[in-house]
Amino acid sequence: MFSINIYLRFALIGILLVGGIVLAIFTNFWYASPLILLGIILLVGYFIFGTIQSAATLMQAGDMDAADERLKLTLKPEWLFGPNKAMYYMIKGTIALNKKDISAGEEWFKKAEQIKMPSDNETAMIQVQLAALNASRRKWNQANVHVKNAKKLKITNQEIKGQLLQVEQMVKTKGQSHAVRMKPKGRKGFRYHN
Repeated sequence: MFSINIYLRFALIGILLVGGIVLAIFTNFWYASPLILLGIILLVGYFIFGTIQSAATLMQAGDMDAADERLKLTLKPEWLFGPNKAMYYMIKGTIALNKKDISAGEEWFKKAEQIKMPSDNETAMIQVQLAALNASRRKWNQANVHVKNAKKLKITNQEIKGQLLQVEQMVKTKGQSHAVRMKPKGRKGFRYHN
């Protein structure tokens, strides 16, 4: 996918819009209109796509702080195009988890879950992450719900399939090891121990 460095984009927006306006004032609007139009296209693109692609690239390279700083350059996350908004929330959630802030991470991923994704792979990725978060907090029922949600989807990405299997195993084994164990208590019934 074609990408323009965000700082270059800001510079181009400024140069094209200011240059176009100055040119329109001193000459003719029609000479300036291509510059203004191109500046507006870059500006609209910034508001629709934000800094998601470059932040994701930085995150994949392992530089979480730089990814967080890049996301801060997205002025209005709520204006982002649907899947980009979900990716914004997912990256924020991943950064929060990296900083060991599980509550904030879960909150960001729940926001991402509310957005319709373009394919089942992205939806499954969110469900797997929420399942893992709930499993890490020993919320086995909620983790199992997210695993079931992910299993209903048509996942074509092998990495996501592998992650789903790992989380499913974790939910099964941890759920069994922390299940309520029954011990006999006379003839009247059972005493339950956690």
